[in-house]
Amino acid sequence: METEVKKKNEMWEWSKALLIAFGLAAIIRFFLFTPIVVDGESMMPTLEHGDRMIVNKIGYSVGEPDRFDIIVFHAPEEKDYIKRIIGLPGDYVAYEDDQLYINGEAVEEPYLDIYKQGITGTLTEDFVLEDVTGESIIPEGSMFVMGDNRRASKDSRHIGLVSTEEVIGDTSFVFWPLPEAGIVK
Repeated sequence: METEVKKKNEMWEWSKALLIAFGLAAIIRFFLFTPIVVDGESMMPTLEHGDRMIVNKIGYSVGEPDRFDIIVFHAPEEKDYIKRIIGLPGDYVAYEDDQLYINGEAVEEPYLDIYKQGITGTLTEDFVLEDVTGESIIPEGSMFVMGDNRRASKDSRHIGLVSTEEVIGDTSFVFWPLPEAGIVK
């Protein structure tokens, strides 16, 4: 009789432990961090197709986005995109002769140096940011994003500004494949 009670207690303890573990995993997955797989070549050479990353969902609820953060957001095509923040609210963004200008000041993009080697012509075509109203300044609650593979990226130049409400979180850690694991810049 005593061994039957011990078995029931042991079974109850294991059940509680499993429920707590699944509950914690669900909370972490839905509210704190989530995995994502890079789909496509728009962030090459920084990120490769198939890279698996961790998305930090709480970063922007306690802080502000920074220029050049890599973010994941819901795109108009009902899919999630991974891009780099180029312009923040209040910014005027332009490109001329493969040089980024923010508010009239030249800004370096060292993460593109590798990609610029071995190409003919410019990586990023000239443009001046303007929305449908002809405004050139990014409004509050929006950001301008671009992929690092500028010639093959569907980004704010095509889909428009990204609402901060559509941002899932930022990401900078590749966990798979193992040879590529680590923090990306």
